Amino acid sequence: MSNKKLQVWVPLLFSVAMIIGMFFGYRLRDNMPSGRGIFRIAKSSPLEEVMQLVRNRYVDAVSLDSLGDEAIEEILSRLDPHSVFIPARQLQDVNEDLAGRFEGIGVEFNIFNDTVHVLNVLKDGPSDKAGVKVGDRFIKVGDSIVAGVNMSSERIRRLLRGPGGTKVTVNALRGAEQKQYSITRGFIPLYALDAGYIIEPATGYIRLNKFSETTYEEFMQALEKLQKEGMQKLILDLRDNGGGILDEAVQIADEFLGGDTMVVYTEGVHSPRKEYRCRRKGLFEKGKLVLLLDEGSASASEVLAGALQDYDRATIIGRRSFGKGLVQEQYNLSDGSALRLTTARYYTPLGRSIQKPYDKGVDEYNEEILNRYHHGGLLNADSNKSVNGKVYVTKNGKPVYGGGGITPDIFVAIDTSFALDTSVTQLYRRNTMNNFVYRYYVANLSFFSQFKTPADFSKRFTADDKLIAELIQFAAKDSVPLQGIKERDKILLQKRLKNLLARQMWRNEGFYETANTDDLVVKKALEEIRK
Repeated sequence: MSNKKLQVWVPLLFSVAMIIGMFFGYRLRDNMPSGRGIFRIAKSSPLEEVMQLVRNRYVDAVSLDSLGDEAIEEILSRLDPHSVFIPARQLQDVNEDLAGRFEGIGVEFNIFNDTVHVLNVLKDGPSDKAGVKVGDRFIKVGDSIVAGVNMSSERIRRLLRGPGGTKVTVNALRGAEQKQYSITRGFIPLYALDAGYIIEPATGYIRLNKFSETTYEEFMQALEKLQKEGMQKLILDLRDNGGGILDEAVQIADEFLGGDTMVVYTEGVHSPRKEYRCRRKGLFEKGKLVLLLDEGSASASEVLAGALQDYDRATIIGRRSFGKGLVQEQYNLSDGSALRLTTARYYTPLGRSIQKPYDKGVDEYNEEILNRYHHGGLLNADSNKSVNGKVYVTKNGKPVYGGGGITPDIFVAIDTSFALDTSVTQLYRRNTMNNFVYRYYVANLSFFSQFKTPADFSKRFTADDKLIAELIQFAAKDSVPLQGIKERDKILLQKRLKNLLARQMWRNEGFYETANTDDLVVKKALEEIRK
């Protein structure tokens, strides 16, 4: 057989062998003590035999690890879009995101002109305790020079992170002054809650970006705080929340629904029906509730929204959600990688499956949101509905739909004014905008220190023509021509600058509290909640 022919057939042989190996491995799963255990196959599988032959007999040297990963990914692509293989090198990051924390020094940084700049320092975190300040420039981490050597942000991140309790020495510049910090690493939170504040008298606003192991705890802290501040009505923002841990969404639903109410149930060919029900008296079972969704809201977000909609507990505002109704379980493999396999579908209390079709392949599935835009699904309420052949009706007589996401009760079209001029988009592609905001803030620390809260900043700060002129001058040095920009783009840049400066001072809390003053969906939610 020629070398070219063998190169064509080797991936196919791997795929066939992997399918057989997975079949026997999955059959053995039921005999394991836990669904999250490691696959153990008593005797050599066909996959192992093929790999051994390629390793010992193939004409050229090949990377068996990468070839095996490709074979696994090819197999999973024939199943559904959400069954995925996670290589060992990526698993730690995936698990940290779900856990809601990692071990490191507690700074947010970015690389500008081949220099590591500290953008934010976690309050009371390891770096804050060591004396690190916003604006510091790292030049050396441990024994590694990190300035002027074209080091990737991923490499720098791995130098800064490490087991809690270990120390790392960082050399930095603050202005022209050299600093050296000995920082003891610790647990750093990856917050699921972006913002939680009183948006107007008696009305609270909470935004969640994911459902990790800490989401319910963070949500409850915000809910209790807002209730002490007089909250009687709530806007819960799940836009662009891609989901996560199902139990976290169920626990939050429990705070809104009473009794032994069923929140969701799951079922699959090899997974018997399992119901998730309310277990306690909720803190917010009576107050008026509005929930915000868009095409980026998926999975656990749709579980929560679907339950609240089925029971007429909340008014859903925004655009149709993503449409992910498949449940995955993660199985750790012996080489440190993991298989996240779809094992069931979830259904809302009325029996709706929210999963959108994926029978036309992964590519079309992934492009479905873009197709919505081209066919009016993000602009027109009537084309926003997706029905799987049956219309469901709530107790109050409201029609609800399945088969492709949660359809909102009140539709708000996507804001097309954000279609910026090509030259303006270069600000974001080249990271020029973030670079400018950071440098402007550091250069004007004394001015920004007068603003004590995001509400105060939102009310009193204006991104005026002088600030735009400085941005234009800064962008020109980065070969981004902004002279003569349209008035529409100028207004949008002013809003964006103000929002990003608020983020620079108060992170996501500041960003959303400032941005919400001009957010069309939030405005519609406030109109509805005042009724």
